[in-house]
Amino acid sequence: MVSQPAAPPRRVGIHLPTAGGVFRAAERAHAIGANTFQIFSSSPRMWRGSVIAPQDCDRMTELRSLYACSPLVIHASYLINLCSQYSPVRANSIQALRGEVERALALRAEYLVLHPGSWKGLTREEGLRLAAESIARALDGLLWAQTPFTLLIENTAGSEFSLGASLQHVAELIARLRSIARVAACLDTCHTHVAGYDIVSPEGYETTVDQIEDLLGCESVRVWHMNDAKAPRGSHLDRHEHIGQGTIGIAPFRRLLNDPRFAQAAFLAETPVDEPDDDLRNVSVLRSLVARAPSVPSYNRE
Repeated sequence: MVSQPAAPPRRVGIHLPTAGGVFRAAERAHAIGANTFQIFSSSPRMWRGSVIAPQDCDRMTELRSLYACSPLVIHASYLINLCSQYSPVRANSIQALRGEVERALALRAEYLVLHPGSWKGLTREEGLRLAAESIARALDGLLWAQTPFTLLIENTAGSEFSLGASLQHVAELIARLRSIARVAACLDTCHTHVAGYDIVSPEGYETTVDQIEDLLGCESVRVWHMNDAKAPRGSHLDRHEHIGQGTIGIAPFRRLLNDPRFAQAAFLAETPVDEPDDDLRNVSVLRSLVARAPSVPSYNRE
């Protein structure tokens, strides 16, 4: 009798600061027991992005290898609105997204998470078209194809004109981008919940996952943002809460972390930092929810 190798460990981490140098995030991840993490590569509230020193990029790669910390996820600037009705805003957004991709490539990041923006003043169809065209322009000429880089479209909390307010929006934009870029999905538990999807009850969870499978394919969800919610389901209020302390509760996070349909995903908290060591506490809670299954024996018939 021989044993089959155990399944790879779940990738569990959190969004971390980069103060003192971008590579410091890898050290912080290791210190709190995270084996994946997310960062901003520049200020998320400024159009002009910073330049990361090549030696800092190299150090990030060295530390990630040393600590077996992967994937590295970068979250794009909150200012980016690729489907804005205003051409100057779109132009700034295209330039900002190009800078985000350039920094992601320099850091050898696997994923860049993007909120496509708001199509207020337009139709949804116009918003989808502008977002796809803007992303194509941002990526034009960049040498990403031979790297692990993948662009992830994130769902949003469901405000009226937000592109990404439904799983259908995410699926439609990804479909338009597949001929342009390597693209997949990032789903956020808080956003999903407050947008009106039921991930709390066991029955509702299965219904929601069935929709994810039908629209996106579960295997295309490369990152889950693991955030409890301060607001109730269907409220469209994007207010994150510590794991297990909001209107989602602890059970759905356990269910999601152990769902084999999302075994390929990284699970990253974007929870508040209200007290010292909140990052450690939230990562520890998530890690504690992952089932520790023993290796499965098989019989050698030779």
